[in-house]
Amino acid sequence: MRLTGLVLAVSLTLGSLTVEAQTGKVWRIGLMHVGLDHVPPSLVPLREELRALGYEDGRNIRLDFRNLADQAAANITAQQFVRDQVDLIVAFEEQAMRGVKAATSAIPVVFLHLVDPVADGFVESLAHPGGNVTGFITWAVSPSKQIELFSEVVPRPRRLMVLVDPKDPVTRRVLPELRNAGATLRIQVVEHEVTTASDIERALGAADRSKVDGVFVLSPTLWTNFPSLVLRLTKERHLPLVSHRKEWVQQGALFSYAPDLAAIGRLAAPYVTKILNGTKPGDLPVQEPTKFELVINLKTAKALGLTIPQTLLQRADQIIE
Repeated sequence: MRLTGLVLAVSLTLGSLTVEAQTGKVWRIGLMHVGLDHVPPSLVPLREELRALGYEDGRNIRLDFRNLADQAAANITAQQFVRDQVDLIVAFEEQAMRGVKAATSAIPVVFLHLVDPVADGFVESLAHPGGNVTGFITWAVSPSKQIELFSEVVPRPRRLMVLVDPKDPVTRRVLPELRNAGATLRIQVVEHEVTTASDIERALGAADRSKVDGVFVLSPTLWTNFPSLVLRLTKERHLPLVSHRKEWVQQGALFSYAPDLAAIGRLAAPYVTKILNGTKPGDLPVQEPTKFELVINLKTAKALGLTIPQTLLQRADQIIE
């Protein structure tokens, strides 16, 4: 009994010392992304760079990442983060950011991979975001540039199938530019309005190379909600897929011209740490990408019977064989 009491006393003393030693704050960060079949390529680099800056998950920060099904789930999760009083929220892409914007104007927010945060009302300007929000634009490549490259990759294209989500606010802003680019290049833009997986299955299930020369997904909601489905169906139908990110090309899309999404995670980490140390998000300018990569899947091109011009291969930053 005397020994047991001694062990108990020592245990209590050590427990007390352990609690007293934990004087540093543990920052709580909520991270949100919509798209159950993938995680954002910037997530792991963000974690790694935070660790390099001295913020290690489980030691002095707690990272709570939520991968969500749709906009409704994003809205609910954002409200939960607010109730939990997290110290900062990282929002990957538009749907997550819409949920966060509706839930809080007080908790600091860093967004990644948005198209136009000013037009969407998330920030006042890129140089002076104001409020509780700042972050990183990723999709600075215009649809007209993508279609121009498509006309170089696919010889004499006549028709391009474009999947658009009419409920996505970004669609309304960029669709006129896409139509104008098609007219300029004499490519017929064949628009298909899709919102659900069933819509996409019907549209792509009825498509083939005799009807369209390629497929382009215009709306960000479709990028995040249905990437695996689009990749699978375009591959099954032998349709060249114009991609918005190199990760799709690595999985079988024909080509992409876009910023390096993984690199955005590394750039975002210093913003997170500055905010945790007292900098106001609205004082940190929104950053735009400065480097773009042309990635071509030569294996896919060969399977589709396409010969990529040598001049284009020489311009490519990465060729997948």
